[in-house]
Amino acid sequence: MIGKLNHVAFAVPDLNAAAAVYRDTLGARVSEAEALPEHGVTVVFVDLGNTRVELMEPLGEDSPITGFLEKNPTGGMHHVCYEVDDIIAARDKLKDQGVRVLGDGEPKTGAHGKPVLFLHPKDFAGTLIELEQA
Repeated sequence: MIGKLNHVAFAVPDLNAAAAVYRDTLGARVSEAEALPEHGVTVVFVDLGNTRVELMEPLGEDSPITGFLEKNPTGGMHHVCYEVDDIIAARDKLKDQGVRVLGDGEPKTGAHGKPVLFLHPKDFAGTLIELEQA
């Protein structure tokens, strides 16, 4: 069902500082910041050639990563994103298997302009999973 690893996401308290570490210290290519109001975050992507790292900071007081950063004030790994060919078929199959889809279960448009869904971390060994339609 899942395809390649699309990205690993890190919640950070200061997006500009985190991007500078990847860009200036590690020599990575870092995208421009993009606000994603529907998801409550501002993100940049670090291009690694075969995959990406997503750095994200809260956007607004109701950001879903605010609680994560309260527990992890210096930031940390937030989720892993895998590609799927058909997000609706993947969702339906997973729900039939008892997997919990977060939110209302309907895909939202992600940072790459493609549909995404999140799966409950308790169903995946404590890891929040994002699915993105390839």
